[in-house]
Amino acid sequence: MNGPHKGKAGPARLWGALHHSLDGLSAAFRHKEAFRLEVVLALVLIPVAVHTPASGAGKAMMVASVLLVLVVELINTGIEAVTDRISLENHVLAKRAKDMGSAAVMLAAIDVPVVWLLVLLG
Repeated sequence: MNGPHKGKAGPARLWGALHHSLDGLSAAFRHKEAFRLEVVLALVLIPVAVHTPASGAGKAMMVASVLLVLVVELINTGIEAVTDRISLENHVLAKRAKDMGSAAVMLAAIDVPVVWLLVLLG
């Protein structure tokens, strides 16, 4: 199935994609408490990372580790939404999909202190 912007090219397609992306961020922020908390943490941690005495590459890795949590949370939220759209019944495959998405978020969250410690303690 083609989306509404598949026939568009150049700036019109980018503009449409930007609107979809902003809609996704807005929906995650409105409906997911975990995402709101992760955004607040990112708003604190990213400026801290930028102002650390680490190298530019170190700062970039610190910021990227924080942004990765948000990216994985958005993907996990998408998995949950699609799974719930298909069926709200308890099903082993639905549980597996949701658990794997949750595990991905957990690993991304573990990555933050690991990267930060490695960068800051060298």
